Amino acid sequence: MINFRFHLVSIAAILLALAAGVALGSGPLDDTGAALGGDEGTTREIADPALAAFESGYAGRTSAALLKGKLKGQTVVIMTVPGTSAAEAKGVASNLQAAGAEVTGEVALTSKLLDSSGRQFAEGVAQQSAEDVAGVGEAGDSYGRIGAALGRAFIADKAGAPDQTAGTIRSAFTEGKLITLNTAPKKVATLAVLVTGPERAGGADQSSVIAALAGALNSSGKGVVVAGPSSASTDGGAVKAVRDGDSATEVSTVDVTNTSAGRVVSALVAAAQADGQPGAWGTSRSASGAVPN
Repeated sequence: MINFRFHLVSIAAILLALAAGVALGSGPLDDTGAALGGDEGTTREIADPALAAFESGYAGRTSAALLKGKLKGQTVVIMTVPGTSAAEAKGVASNLQAAGAEVTGEVALTSKLLDSSGRQFAEGVAQQSAEDVAGVGEAGDSYGRIGAALGRAFIADKAGAPDQTAGTIRSAFTEGKLITLNTAPKKVATLAVLVTGPERAGGADQSSVIAALAGALNSSGKGVVVAGPSSASTDGGAVKAVRDGDSATEVSTVDVTNTSAGRVVSALVAAAQADGQPGAWGTSRSASGAVPN
């Protein structure tokens, strides 16, 4: 009987082939032969439809055994940014649930929050709504304070109903158009998964802000995973910005959400983060390898 380790190695082999751009002659994953739509519901797919169907089918057949119980007892809030593929975010959420996590809701970080020109306004909202929150006033910089406030609103060591302080912060950030509650979380979560877009969505400036916020969010609960498509780990991408930043050894990253197998791996990465074993997984640009052990 084929064991789980075989499945892990097989998925890793698929991902490495995709990352190297040699998947049955389909060409580089970021080549123009791979379709990238302009709306949030699209996701970059393997150029060969038959190969894409195989990859999706294989991941579907093997994922249940791989994920079973990996995130049991964990609650996760999904965060997105402008340019995030809705299909990829949905796929990541589905695999988190398959791993036993309760997905509490989805919070969109808006362009207004991620535009560095609005930093002072966002910092003011954070300080006014969370003035008595430990860690917010003491954070070393603006995005440290903003991220600490968001962490207090959505993430905690234990899941539970949001208290008055969390509610106040959520309301202030929503009214300031800094976040949108696509699916308002009814609980605070123990972990956040921030799903980003491709490297050209928002540009390097937005990516650096995302990295700064992720580093601050990571101090709440069991931390944060930043997940994105393969191009997000190239120059200008948010995943690369995290990996090159000060929180690189603390915030987990994965850069394969544009494949079905990669969205399975995203849930395994979340489990590693929850277990206190952060790392960088996915393509050959990932220091920790293709898949967590």
